[in-house]
Amino acid sequence: MAWNEPGNQGKDPWGNRGGKNQGPPDLDEVFRKLANRFGGGGGKFSGVGVGLVLAGAVVAYGLAGLYKIEEAERGVVLRFGQFEGIVGPGLGIRPPLVDKIYPVNIERVNRLNASGLMLTKDENVVTVQMEVQYRIQDPRKYLFNVASPDQTLSEALDSAMRYVIGHTTMDNILTVGREEVRQNTWEELDGIITPYDMGIQIVDVAFKEARPPEEVKPAFDDVIAAREDEERYVQEATAYSRQVEPQARGQAERVLKEADAYKQRVVLEARGEVERFNQLLPQYEAAPEVTRERLYLETMEQVYSNTSKVMIDNDGGSMFYLPLDKIIQGQSATQSQPAATVPSNNNNRTIRTPVNDPINSRISGRQGRN
Repeated sequence: MAWNEPGNQGKDPWGNRGGKNQGPPDLDEVFRKLANRFGGGGGKFSGVGVGLVLAGAVVAYGLAGLYKIEEAERGVVLRFGQFEGIVGPGLGIRPPLVDKIYPVNIERVNRLNASGLMLTKDENVVTVQMEVQYRIQDPRKYLFNVASPDQTLSEALDSAMRYVIGHTTMDNILTVGREEVRQNTWEELDGIITPYDMGIQIVDVAFKEARPPEEVKPAFDDVIAAREDEERYVQEATAYSRQVEPQARGQAERVLKEADAYKQRVVLEARGEVERFNQLLPQYEAAPEVTRERLYLETMEQVYSNTSKVMIDNDGGSMFYLPLDKIIQGQSATQSQPAATVPSNNNNRTIRTPVNDPINSRISGRQGRN
């Protein structure tokens, strides 16, 4: 309800009654009444009132001086505009209007980008973008040694990048030389910002993008794809050679070992033959006919033992063949060994010898030399 509406009993916000518009109260009168309350009606502040006012002012002053430094920050203290020191993390109190504290984060990794069209060593144009990552190492130097450290670092990165790109060919920038460009840019950037002593530490320089102008981009994409295919083929061939070479070396080693084993076997067999001949010679000299016939029989036994047929010399002079496996099956019940029947030197005599019964192996195989 408004103060001048009916039913408000004539009260207005200025304390007037009866609905008369007498205007706002006198400010001097208001202050006089307030002074009388604090001064006991004498018009002056008493000692208690002054104390309360001063205490309130001190509390307000102290609260205005509270500050907090985070764990990752350091506070740079200025006293009347001059560097006073650096405070660590936590709560503290500073005198307002005397000290001023600037918190600086020394653990966060900050990032700045630089990009643009640049001219290469072989007079081509390429668009390059790089990113520098840095951490504040000295808060005082970061705030006061350079007017705008972030802008200074960004311009230094752009300068270092243009210098390195200007001394590198476009093929290296787009393909195999990216890491070299990155390292050279980092070294050049360090050389530029060192004299400024900005209190920062370069953590990394990232080569984010390098591409030719849009008008010739398809042709350069084809070149890059061809280079990548070449590298892939070379890597595949290298992997294949590393796989095949050990196998070939193993096979060669196996062949050499087999050849060496064959050589030793042949030499030992030859020595055995010589030893058997040396043992046979005295027997032959003592009984030539008997020894010759025995050698013949043993040789024929050895020859016919490797065949599945049985040859029979009958009186009529004709010969026929029987399957040896059938003969062996027929004689299996008696546990007898099959015999090979061979013709002797006489036309009318047949000699039968067991096939699998070795006879004097020392003199076997010597028929050809006798």
